[in-house]
Amino acid sequence: MSPAALILVALVLPLAGAIGIVLARRQPNLREGVTLTTAVALFACVIQLLAPVLAGVRPEVLLLEPLPGLPIAFRVEPLGMLFALIASGLWIVNSVYSIGYMRGNNEKNQTRFYVCFALAIAAALAIAFAANLLTLFLFYEVLTLITYPLVTHAGTDKARAGGRTYLAILMGTSVLFLLPAVIYTWHVAGTTDFRPGGILPAGMDTGAVAVLLALFMFGIGKAALMPFHRWLPAAMVAPTPVSALLHAVAVVKAGVFSVVKVIVYVFGLDALVGATDWLIAISGFTIVAASIVALHADNLKRRLAYSTVSQLSYVVLAAAMIAPLSIVGAALHIATHAFAKITLFFTAGAIYTAAHKTEVSQLDGIGRRMPWTMTAFTIGALSLIGIPPAAGFVSKWFILSSAATGGHYMVIAVLVVSTLLNAAYFLPIIHAAFFKPPSPEDVAHPHGEAPLPMVLALMATAGGTIALFFFSTQLLQLAQQLVA
Repeated sequence: MSPAALILVALVLPLAGAIGIVLARRQPNLREGVTLTTAVALFACVIQLLAPVLAGVRPEVLLLEPLPGLPIAFRVEPLGMLFALIASGLWIVNSVYSIGYMRGNNEKNQTRFYVCFALAIAAALAIAFAANLLTLFLFYEVLTLITYPLVTHAGTDKARAGGRTYLAILMGTSVLFLLPAVIYTWHVAGTTDFRPGGILPAGMDTGAVAVLLALFMFGIGKAALMPFHRWLPAAMVAPTPVSALLHAVAVVKAGVFSVVKVIVYVFGLDALVGATDWLIAISGFTIVAASIVALHADNLKRRLAYSTVSQLSYVVLAAAMIAPLSIVGAALHIATHAFAKITLFFTAGAIYTAAHKTEVSQLDGIGRRMPWTMTAFTIGALSLIGIPPAAGFVSKWFILSSAATGGHYMVIAVLVVSTLLNAAYFLPIIHAAFFKPPSPEDVAHPHGEAPLPMVLALMATAGGTIALFFFSTQLLQLAQQLVA
């Protein structure tokens, strides 16, 4: 099959899977079998594109051209390849996890959940392969809309309120900021295509460049830069597999992916020299402020949510340094954060399912009852702190090296402070889980691990977090091609 055909198959497979899920809705085993089969087939399809992309091929497909010069088109380049591998690969383990979670908690509307999840993956793949700003914008909006039913899955007043915040901030930022940025780019550049080195005309006024950059950065609300971050903790009312989708597989990754793609392929690194100091400051503030909020959050999912807000800004901060090393670090952090954070959310869901605990203060001694789960939690936490041999060390090393090489002393200070804060809000959980005695209630009503599919999934992603530290050659090659 040609690379161009593989692109189309990768985009169609999740849609076909969604139809199959609907048809199998009365047979849960068949429905979930369709989900898993589709996820595996999609990953197999995406991975076949890796070798051509590493070899320098950039396959593309023109879907349609609604207006002259404004096509809906797809093109696979290194950053998109990396995002597609993450989204399609983690869909497999998330599907396994979802089977245990949805059944273990007797969740309602399971067919709708699996359908919307498949459609969200289709939108994420379309964003990854977008050849231009118009295509990216359209599927960026589709991803917001298709994940709204997942956020409000519980159907409670709290879920609906969280969904309204989610929709209002993401749709508001994209319509008020991102869409004008896309239109203005087309006006001044005559195209919306992504091109290495950027598409903005030479000699463009520095003030106009600064305003355009601000529109893009705040318009990409899924990157959760402060003050447009509240949608992320608000969306924690969703079931844990949805939280994993939001934080690791698709939504926030679509945000930081778009940030890096716009900086590299719309502006170009040379055009932004001296124009990103404000972005470094805002992303640095977001990293530290979100970490402080996480430090004081007792609800486990809320702590993980604000940890995500902080970690996303690592990517923005690295991209804002506009140096080859920092761009490589930004791309790698998209991958390393995905594996670590999905592991942490998987463990939070396992704790809730097995022990019905949601607060950090309730986790004393839980590592003795759930050793596999809390071992996975430890691996994910160490990765986000940046301790080897977890993968987070690799991406943080590139970002820190770039900051040191470029004399970005404020960035170095932010990285040091945030690392200490990460340790401060993760290590006490690990200590309490393994070294404090369980509560009298836990002694009186002992529990074990969560259902097997959940444990298998969280151990797989924890293992992936370690594996990425030792076997990141191909991801590193993709990241290096991004700035070649």
